[in-house]
Amino acid sequence: MGTDGDAATADAWAALGGPPDAAARVTYTPVRGVLPARLPVRELARATVGVCSLAATELLACRNGGPLPAVRVHEGAVATAFVSERHLRVDGRAPTSFAPLSGFWRAADGWVRTHANYPHHRARLLDALGLPEDTDPPALAAALATRPAHAVQERVHAAGGLAVAVATEPWAAGTPLVEERVVGSGGRAARPLPPAPLPAQGVRVLDLTRVIAGPVATRTLALLGADVLRIDPPGLREDADTHRDTGPGKRSALLDLRDPGDRDRFEELLAAADVVVTGYRPGSLDRYGLAPDALLARRPGLTVAQLSAWDRTGPWSGRRGFDSLVQAASGIAAVEAAPDGTPGVLPAQALDHGTGYLFAAAVLRALTARRTDGCGRHVRLSLAGTASWLLHGLRAAPPDGGPASPYAPEPWLTTTASPHGALVHALPPVAYPGSPRTWTSPPTRWGADAPAWTA
Repeated sequence: MGTDGDAATADAWAALGGPPDAAARVTYTPVRGVLPARLPVRELARATVGVCSLAATELLACRNGGPLPAVRVHEGAVATAFVSERHLRVDGRAPTSFAPLSGFWRAADGWVRTHANYPHHRARLLDALGLPEDTDPPALAAALATRPAHAVQERVHAAGGLAVAVATEPWAAGTPLVEERVVGSGGRAARPLPPAPLPAQGVRVLDLTRVIAGPVATRTLALLGADVLRIDPPGLREDADTHRDTGPGKRSALLDLRDPGDRDRFEELLAAADVVVTGYRPGSLDRYGLAPDALLARRPGLTVAQLSAWDRTGPWSGRRGFDSLVQAASGIAAVEAAPDGTPGVLPAQALDHGTGYLFAAAVLRALTARRTDGCGRHVRLSLAGTASWLLHGLRAAPPDGGPASPYAPEPWLTTTASPHGALVHALPPVAYPGSPRTWTSPPTRWGADAPAWTA
């Protein structure tokens, strides 16, 4: 049995600006014991995948004609995909999710959450605290135990590192889930999207994202037929296993936007793009002329999708952030705390994955709308917006009618040959009648592809 008129799905679809009656066309195959938490993570996860699936069918129906089909999403597929990084195996090897200096630490007056997975963030954290390069977890714990949490947060931030004081209660509600701005009176430069077997077939997506949320969105667009080209600067390597997990269906190239030749090549790519997706700290790309308004002025009809960690209007709008830090700062860690007061975590990096599927859905809906009005669009999402929705906008759904099978991830895993070796990875959870079961190609090596569109 499934859900009819799921409240979380209707809420997310409304935030995306979708036709209200369409949300009821999404139902779910229930599974017992998925994504257990005090907060309604199960409801968030399935709703974000559900609206992404619905947005895919909407664009497909718009391109090909015909009615909007019903969508049925399996909770087992959703739960497996939401922890895809934990299921990944590379020739049998399991990746490490968090580095030794990433985690919760007692401070003099509470708790601090650090993120030091990337070498440059680890170096900045230690430099801010005056600690040597060979600092191990016990030494970091000792150093933090004598310092106030807020002082640590601000000192590490000033050094370009990542640490937040763990909130003792949830943020107030108010951060929007999705924001959209329509730009222009008609996209004279927008390419038409003719009938096609996949919703995003022929759509060119310039992917300027890193880590999980943005790459989850673009791997979803790649699944749905988009030509996704990820561009990274040569000196800022991605974590290899994160790239393997989020890279299926996409290509990866390197361009240094400070180099005149590389910049010219980037402008050529941009001139032929339909979508630009960014996931860097707000403002960090502006010096290259890549602010949303600048992009839309140069490319009428473009969809610019912008992802950030924090609320774009709040005091932290320009700060770096990751899912784990937003969980800590928003009060999620306090809600999920252990009986002894140790901060807790969600059963998945649900802010990352959930925002990723919402992000893909927002792009798909923008492409659907562009077929009608020809206008460009600037859509914005944040991990903080998804956190606010989880804390204040969602409620646990009543049990679905009928029996639910117990959860097992195995039906939602597959093995794929790749340049990295044999990859065991999660299958995509996005589902609609005739949807692809997996990606057409494995992840390529980071930075190994030519900076060019396939057609």
